Amino acid sequence: MKITAIRAYQIDLPLHEGSYKWSGGNAVSVFDSTVVAVETDAGLTGWGEICPLGAAYLPAYAAGARAGVAELAPQLLGADPLALGELNARMDAAMRGHPYVKSAIDVACWDLLGQASGLPVATLLGGHVGEDFALYRAISQESPERMAARVTQYRDEGYRKFQLKVGGDPDTDIERIRAAAAVLQRGDVLVADANTGWTQHAAVRVADAVRDVDVYLEQPCLSYEQCLAVRRHTDRPFILDEVVDGMDMVVRGIGDQAMDVINLKISKVGGLTRARQIRDLCVSLGIAMTIEDTWGGDIVTAAIAHLAHSTPERFLFSATDFNSYVTVAFADGAPQRRGGRLAASREPGLGVHPDLAKLGAPVFTT
Repeated sequence: MKITAIRAYQIDLPLHEGSYKWSGGNAVSVFDSTVVAVETDAGLTGWGEICPLGAAYLPAYAAGARAGVAELAPQLLGADPLALGELNARMDAAMRGHPYVKSAIDVACWDLLGQASGLPVATLLGGHVGEDFALYRAISQESPERMAARVTQYRDEGYRKFQLKVGGDPDTDIERIRAAAAVLQRGDVLVADANTGWTQHAAVRVADAVRDVDVYLEQPCLSYEQCLAVRRHTDRPFILDEVVDGMDMVVRGIGDQAMDVINLKISKVGGLTRARQIRDLCVSLGIAMTIEDTWGGDIVTAAIAHLAHSTPERFLFSATDFNSYVTVAFADGAPQRRGGRLAASREPGLGVHPDLAKLGAPVFTT
């Protein structure tokens, strides 16, 4: 099988709740997503998607994703999309860095591998574990009272894991954490995610102030070293996210005992090929994971579902269903939340069938 063409589409994904706010005063109301189709001489088409969380979150942005795919695509014509290791080496040789650009292409080729073999991607990644898996719900940064009310609202929808967006004024964040914790029920899990927003001294203050609260602290500071200093100061369970951008950082973090959980974002590490490598390392070394991405719609959610559903349950801390946050559905067969849980498709590949009428004309074809 050979790649004969690569197409890219742009689609806007508005949020049900109007906006999503996190540390640093950042907010997004409409996500700009890029959908990639990889066509082959076998008549099969694989689908991927990349949706950065704006331009202020990670070194990634939506227009850059499309420009990067346009740059890479001519280098991949004639390549075997099923030889995923070689395909990733070819992308790395053609473009240094920019893993988010490569992610949608890599995911599309996993979709092709599943279609060609007649197997779901989850089977290729290790096999479905159980019938479904638990999701978390991110709670946009608002007043303490409003965020606590969101916990109750989302629990009524079936979620039992709640990720509070903090990383603002430390005193207000302490109130946010305590207000949310006050409405938790037995079995609920609370995460305070600062998204790098605190300075080291502010993070230490917050950690001390909530030392009696059953809460996970996530990515308090910008740098790994600052996060490690906070980790060594607190006995609250600790999650690293933004600094975990590859296998080397996972190995370093495990060696330093810097975290109990990592957030494994598929596009941040370059796609499912490298995400699977990191997942398997974490399972081998006993580190739990939240499996997710920066954002996205139906195809991103499908990729998350296949990786999460093939992960041993005791090491799957959580996962997310981004397509339930947005108002636009553009692919039939995409996984749908049921009572705070999600399941990957049992169809070959990702099991998604994009609606070309909703995607519109491609922004480019190579």
